[in-house]
Amino acid sequence: MEHSTASDSAEASLDERDPTTDDGESLLFSALVGAIASIVLSPLPGSTILGGALAGYLTGTDRGVGTKSGALSGLFVSLVAVLFCFVALAFFSIFAIAGPRGVFGLGILGLVVVVLVGLAVILLYTVGLGALGGYLGAYLREEFE
Repeated sequence: MEHSTASDSAEASLDERDPTTDDGESLLFSALVGAIASIVLSPLPGSTILGGALAGYLTGTDRGVGTKSGALSGLFVSLVAVLFCFVALAFFSIFAIAGPRGVFGLGILGLVVVVLVGLAVILLYTVGLGALGGYLGAYLREEFE
């Protein structure tokens, strides 16, 4: 009958830990905190980088998990941005589709193109910069621990 040592139990606890945490908060929680920070700091340019950095810092020193957390934070921010854009688009689409006679209108196809390009830009900006911030946040936590 073998006796387990303290080092065996420490190795087992390291192998059984949750992959979404690295001595930090969970991936989803830190992404939500980063998204809230991005929305609060939205008047500042690059607020999604700051929110992603906070999310990446909270997740821990693993840069891959920090990048995922920052990207998820940016995705949450993009949901809010898309909601505001759809409200504005619903208001202004009345003028784009049905303009007075003889005035150039955008039309339905033009409106669809504007929506798709706008969604792509929003996702690229928020998710891309959030992922960059998440990577930087995990890097900063690694450097200062």
